[in-house]
Amino acid sequence: MRHNKKFNHLGRTNTHRNAMLSNMCSSLILHKRIFTTVAKAKALKKVVEPIITKSKEDTTHSRRLVFQELQSKTAVTELFQNISQKVADRPGGYTRIIKTGNRLGDNAAMCFIELVDYNDNMAKETSKAAAKPKTRRSRKKADATEEVAAPAKEVKEKAPKAKAPKAEAEDKTEE
Repeated sequence: MRHNKKFNHLGRTNTHRNAMLSNMCSSLILHKRIFTTVAKAKALKKVVEPIITKSKEDTTHSRRLVFQELQSKTAVTELFQNISQKVADRPGGYTRIIKTGNRLGDNAAMCFIELVDYNDNMAKETSKAAAKPKTRRSRKKADATEEVAAPAKEVKEKAPKAKAPKAEAEDKTEE
């Protein structure tokens, strides 16, 4: 019976699963985005987020704990030097899963799993949205004033042009 055993075994033995997730964590840290199945990405998210949280505190003890999970000096160095600086003010949710469709061979659900702070496209969209707060009142008032102001400008511009030919015509008749 499997009472209270909630994590996904991914069809692998315990040692194989741990080694695979460790390698995937190292790859995610080094490359900032990896392409995998949705089931593996969800399992990876549960492993990599506590590791990133441990990296916020740069002590010898936390480095040893992280190295125990990752087994890669380059990944540990990258995590503590670069990634921990970017995620210092983030309270969690360091990764994002973006589903991409199904694999052709076996129809497995595929996705990207990426570090949130390293996706420039998403960061630009959120900064644009945060820069301009939108409310109903301000938008309606702004649209209404623009519509009223625009025709008034056109009328003012047309009026002087219309007077100029008449003045020229009167000058010709006087001569």
